[in-house]
Amino acid sequence: MKQTSLVLLILLVLFTSCNQDPGTSKPNVVIIFLDDSGWADFEPFGELAVETPHVTQLASEGTAFHNFYVPQAVCSASRSALMSGCFPGRTKVFGAHGPNAWGLDTTFATMGEVFSRTGYATAAFGKWHCGDQPETRSYARGFDETCGLMYSNDMWKHHPGSPEYWGQWPLRYWENGEVTIEEVDHADQKNLTRWYTEHAVDFIDRHQEGPFLLYVPHSMPHVPLYCSDEFEGKSGKGLYWDVMLEIDWSVGQINQALKDRGIDDNTIVILTSDNGPWVSYGEHAGITPYREAKGTSFDGGVRSACIMKYPAGIEAGTLSERTLGTVDLLPTLCHLAGIALPENEIDGENVWELITGTTGARNPHDYYAFSNGSNFEGVMSGDGQWKLHLPHSYRTLDSAGTGGFPGTYAQGRIDTALFNMETDPYETTNVLKEHPEVAGELIRLAEEHKSRFYSN
Repeated sequence: MKQTSLVLLILLVLFTSCNQDPGTSKPNVVIIFLDDSGWADFEPFGELAVETPHVTQLASEGTAFHNFYVPQAVCSASRSALMSGCFPGRTKVFGAHGPNAWGLDTTFATMGEVFSRTGYATAAFGKWHCGDQPETRSYARGFDETCGLMYSNDMWKHHPGSPEYWGQWPLRYWENGEVTIEEVDHADQKNLTRWYTEHAVDFIDRHQEGPFLLYVPHSMPHVPLYCSDEFEGKSGKGLYWDVMLEIDWSVGQINQALKDRGIDDNTIVILTSDNGPWVSYGEHAGITPYREAKGTSFDGGVRSACIMKYPAGIEAGTLSERTLGTVDLLPTLCHLAGIALPENEIDGENVWELITGTTGARNPHDYYAFSNGSNFEGVMSGDGQWKLHLPHSYRTLDSAGTGGFPGTYAQGRIDTALFNMETDPYETTNVLKEHPEVAGELIRLAEEHKSRFYSN
């Protein structure tokens, strides 16, 4: 009798563990954040300039999100939104911050701080760009292990446009709070992608018992473009695509490391970009089919390709047209890990049901806000169908540069405009007059957002 009861107990435990809701266990988290990658740079988003087999494999093992948005198409604003779950209007992190900038204020918790406080091992290997003061650098914002640059790799004495200005500050390489390369040179830039990847794989190896949060914000493919000797010339399509091949290799190394350690099933992997391509650099920039590009609130700037993989919870080999944004990642990951949200107010929402494609799931947002610099420029309805632009000026490409040198921009202007993103994702036809009720509601939401965050 006792033996029978013991067998039944063992079977009950095994059944329970095998059928556990992914939200009740603590998953590992890997976020690979590219810099200025185009929406159509890799499968399954565009017609490929080069094959990226490792990204393609990641997509086949997870879900590709076609309508994934950043709130501002510039480095610091985008990265701080990811880390904090807040719109730039709340944090006042706008644009791209230079050397010695304060960055994301410490009153806003970062993803690293939120996860590390609950026992997660945390690491950030790559370009931080959320602050360059002792209190705001990555190692002080909740990440146990760090390496990389504190700001963009073009902020150095070799900048093609203003070397005298950027040459005032050395481009330093940091590891765990210490400067290990006082002034990064061309040879160092060639190794950045490889160094970040090697640190990431080593971190996975040492923390395979989990749980861990691994953030890999690559410096590439932001200009100036560099890749290691192994990948230089490999694509046959130019330096940009050589760089993308090395990034693809990096994705493969990280994905394979998770499999080799037997932790693939309990790890959520997210691959996306901080914004669209910097098209003034011509052949040194990526591809987007959408209107305009980096530095604008049109979809060419704020819509990023995104792949999420989580064998325990996300269906493999699927495409999703549901709308979500980087501000949603912090609260969604907190939900999966059973972690309390930051004490400070945030703007993101838990969109796990949207990510998994739950029948009947609706986006909890009334709107997503878009800005450029300190200018608030518009909103999109939470379901992604409607996008409203407030009157604003914007830069539009005049002529593309070549050989790593930027081209020129012209100034455009858009008045109040409403676009149906389901039928017109390229933002070509203003339907403001045809849909006055929709426009009126989005204008009301935009005015409320503006009054709340941009009144001073």
